[in-house]
Amino acid sequence: MNPLAAQSISTRRLDLLPLRVEHAEEMAAVLSDPALHTFIGGTPDTPQALRSRYQRLTAGSPDPAVSWLNWVIRLRDASCLTGTVQATISFSDRDYNHDRDYNHDRDYNYDRDYNHVRDHGPVAEIAWVVGTPWQGRGIAVEAAQGLVDWLSRQPVRTLRAHVHPDHRASAAVATAAGLTPTDEWHEGEIRWTRSIRR
Repeated sequence: MNPLAAQSISTRRLDLLPLRVEHAEEMAAVLSDPALHTFIGGTPDTPQALRSRYQRLTAGSPDPAVSWLNWVIRLRDASCLTGTVQATISFSDRDYNHDRDYNHDRDYNYDRDYNHVRDHGPVAEIAWVVGTPWQGRGIAVEAAQGLVDWLSRQPVRTLRAHVHPDHRASAAVATAAGLTPTDEWHEGEIRWTRSIRR
């Protein structure tokens, strides 16, 4: 098994750059608006807390059957960071944990459909967040589409995201990325999925 690693992804306006610990200070400012926590609770991280978190994420999953992939979103023309996207890829039918981003709870701990990976192939759980000053410009949509396009070229068969039922903007991003809502719920959020056709 060869765990995947995040690679740079370019879209029309954006560069998705593999996460580095050095991004923490700028990202703490990007994600500093408490309104980003409306659907997830908690408060914004300090630069120091975010640095510690990024150290854990960049160290990678302790499970060789799981890949943690994290990117920061850079708006190319302005040369500034605007948010993050991430994917947690499970290559086996075991549970895993991944420090979750602001679109979800703090820690990944999904209940797994144990038979899915065995029968249908690897699953990628995806998430996104864009800082308040850059919202409403289509950045989250473009970043999520870029991520999904990249994942569709990897050994991934199913994409999943979890969206709060009242989070219309996030549902719009999921729709634009080709995911559709299911009747499954997880911790108060609706599971959205997309199959990757080969």
